[in-house]
Amino acid sequence: MGSDGAIRYNRAMLSEFDLIERYFTPSSRSGRLSRADLGIGDDCALVTPSAGTHLAISSDMLVAGRHFFEDVDPASLGFKSLAVNLSDLAAMGASPLAFTLALALPSASAAWLEGFSAGLFRAADDYDCELIGGDTTRGPLTISITIFGEVPIGQALRRDAAEVDDDIWVSGALGDAAAGLGALRGELTLPSPLREVAISRLEMPTPRVALGIALRGNAHAAIDISDGLLGDLGHILKRSGVGALVEADLVPLGPTLQALPASVASPLALNGGDDYELCFTAPVDRRDAVIAAASASGCAATRIGRITAQEGLVLIGPDGKPVATPPPSFDHFRTL
Repeated sequence: MGSDGAIRYNRAMLSEFDLIERYFTPSSRSGRLSRADLGIGDDCALVTPSAGTHLAISSDMLVAGRHFFEDVDPASLGFKSLAVNLSDLAAMGASPLAFTLALALPSASAAWLEGFSAGLFRAADDYDCELIGGDTTRGPLTISITIFGEVPIGQALRRDAAEVDDDIWVSGALGDAAAGLGALRGELTLPSPLREVAISRLEMPTPRVALGIALRGNAHAAIDISDGLLGDLGHILKRSGVGALVEADLVPLGPTLQALPASVASPLALNGGDDYELCFTAPVDRRDAVIAAASASGCAATRIGRITAQEGLVLIGPDGKPVATPPPSFDHFRTL
């Protein structure tokens, strides 16, 4: 991680190098061998990918007041910061390798840094992904992570690979994270146990890395559901030049949504953000393989529709007739 000036810390000046050494040096907290040929401490990290693999690279930025509330638990924020990037690897069928962290801080609070780094390294340990570099500076609270993974050449799950008559699947269940956001904004009233479940889904998502890897050779196209099912599926349709028929009543609802009226639950499941489940397409003759892959990965997979030749997305109700799609619920330029 590089140097960009000192940050004030407990009335003293903590240099960036001290901050990195204290909170973000993996060697000080783990005996695990480094995957990097050269990691933290130089101008660049050096990483050699495995033979016969592509290097999968993704970046995500989280900004206070846009992507998270400033008073969120720092450990949860640290975990989610890496989890959303791991979810991008999952959508490509890539195995995690390493990541870099760029962190802007208004001030260097010991309690905040200890919590954030603990959550970050919990996710790193859970998914075997190593911190190999980055940068810190003073500024509005902003977290930017670039993640690196590996996927065998020719086996990546690409958005442009959906084929006509493919089944459309989603992992897990949808909408609880959006319900959690609504509860925190005061837009949705939930009983205490369900409120806790929903907020946990928002703040501690589960990236489906194992499922993404297991779908290699079984699925054609995939995307992670960060901005809402219909919107994200739309990216696959556009890139692949195809359409989709989605059965609204087949979309799996999270436990919070199951307790809500359909008029409230359906829009959250179809267009709520922050689920970080996978939406993917697969040939009809791979149904059993998809179900087996999901089971082995510890999550459910639900078939919700099919890919069509005619471009555009058609949402149908239980009677088989088209229904209006709810308006998008997530916008990167909407303030929390």
